[in-house]
Amino acid sequence: MMKFKPTILDKYIIRKFIGTYLSALLVIIGIVIIFDISEKIDNFVQTQAPLEKIVFQYYANFVPYFMNMFSPLFVFITVIFFTSKLAANSEIVAILSGGISFNRMLYPYILSALFITVFSLLLNLYIIPPSNRGRLEFENKYVKKQYVNTDRNIHYQINPGEFVYMESFSNFSKSGIKFTLEKMDGHKMISKLSAENAVWDSLSGKWKLFEYYHRKFDERGVQTITKGAQIDTLINLTYEDLSARTNIVQTLNYRQLNDMISTQKMRGDKMVKYALIEKHTRFALPFAAIILTIMGVSLSSKKKRGGIGMNIGIGIALSFSYILFLRFSQMFVHSGVLPPWLALWVPNILYGTIAYLLYRIAPK
Repeated sequence: MMKFKPTILDKYIIRKFIGTYLSALLVIIGIVIIFDISEKIDNFVQTQAPLEKIVFQYYANFVPYFMNMFSPLFVFITVIFFTSKLAANSEIVAILSGGISFNRMLYPYILSALFITVFSLLLNLYIIPPSNRGRLEFENKYVKKQYVNTDRNIHYQINPGEFVYMESFSNFSKSGIKFTLEKMDGHKMISKLSAENAVWDSLSGKWKLFEYYHRKFDERGVQTITKGAQIDTLINLTYEDLSARTNIVQTLNYRQLNDMISTQKMRGDKMVKYALIEKHTRFALPFAAIILTIMGVSLSSKKKRGGIGMNIGIGIALSFSYILFLRFSQMFVHSGVLPPWLALWVPNILYGTIAYLLYRIAPK
């Protein structure tokens, strides 16, 4: 029967795992920051971004975001690197020869990967989103060009039986053209409010409608018509709803993200796919640490001629292919080929199968 009480060997492997993982993080993050500065230095100079904001608003929030996004890659490279060293030093041969099974040797690896998975999940759901808010605010102000809403023929269901239409919307002037608000009771129209222009009033939080035409229908279908030069109306649609970038989903915690998904589904908003991708990525990505850990141990636990170079090369290639496949799987959502939950878990399913096959043929 396998004993799960941590032994000296377990603590040794866990210490090697976590220590190498943190070292790899520091080295790679340092390199990435240098490349990022060299890429964005012109933007910082042109927009006169304050040094304090570059350091504390952008890079202080960029580091946890980048670290968590590529955490599975760091885990895989870590496992490949230090397990290959153990194998090259014949330590794994000694472990297995001492009566410890390959399954039992995996135990401290899984414990370490599980800790990283839980920590990454908590970061994804609650810590990273508010951190992303500061990073994206900086990027939108000092790095990226101002967002322009180019959508036309905008249709939203803002409440059950309540529909809004705009021919076009400009986030520069905060105004829409050919505005229509319809209220329905089943297939029966209750009222229809039309206007040539609708302008968002930030102070009142209402839309100002110009040259409006309002039709109301009573129970017998008799309509009453009123019209005028201007009227204010309060609806469940704001300027922020129409001017937000798609990456706004990165700033929402789990509850807020679910609320946005519910609202967007009710409205029939095509942007809901970005929120669904973000939600399922937050769960799928952390669990990759366990899958890639099993794959890494199975690949590198056998001593090979020529040292650890081949194992590291294979590990880097597989880890980058996983990240690439995860990004590519998002195209299945945009094209409507797969539902979001399945599309984002396909890489884990595929690489989980590969990990199982490698585990089955690993040295026992």
